Amino acid sequence: MAEITAIFWDVGGVVLTNGWDRHARQRAAEEFRLDWEDFEDRHELVVSRFETGRMGLDHYLDRTIFYCARDFSRDDFRNYMFAQSMPIDGTLEIVERLARTGRYLLATLNNESRELNLFRIERFGLRKYFSIFLSSCFLGVKKPEDEIFRLALDLSQRRPEECLFIDDRELNIECATRCGLQALHFKNATQLEHDLRTAGLEF
Repeated sequence: MAEITAIFWDVGGVVLTNGWDRHARQRAAEEFRLDWEDFEDRHELVVSRFETGRMGLDHYLDRTIFYCARDFSRDDFRNYMFAQSMPIDGTLEIVERLARTGRYLLATLNNESRELNLFRIERFGLRKYFSIFLSSCFLGVKKPEDEIFRLALDLSQRRPEECLFIDDRELNIECATRCGLQALHFKNATQLEHDLRTAGLEF
């Protein structure tokens, strides 16, 4: 097995909580008394454009929430969206320890809309750890498509066998492996540290 020189990290579900997944949207629907089925239908119609950088947050909110009069403001809803983001216990500490070694290129490889992605990078100080942010909103393509893994390899100038991809979704793991990357299925920080050491990483 090739020595690992680069680690690509999913963000939502590995480093931080999922910023705007189905559970977060359900909580928002309850908090703001939205028709859940209507909201989710509208979200599904636009989410691909939203997460690949072809639709900004204001346009997304126009399509999914503010197509009619509401008794809450756009800022109220936006602030609620951003407040759903929290660190996952233990993961950032592992990322920090890996970054301190200077041995590995650390990069994110995640599906996320532009405004939420930039907020999370800033709010949780992710620039301290990651050298490059390979987010769907910047690349114009999402996991699990093979193209996003090829772009990650091209932009990092790494061979697939020397790259490790970490994600909490099995389909994304399968697709990364098919593209030649080594991969770890994330469940919790304790398991991740064990699997990283088993893979030969030193930190």
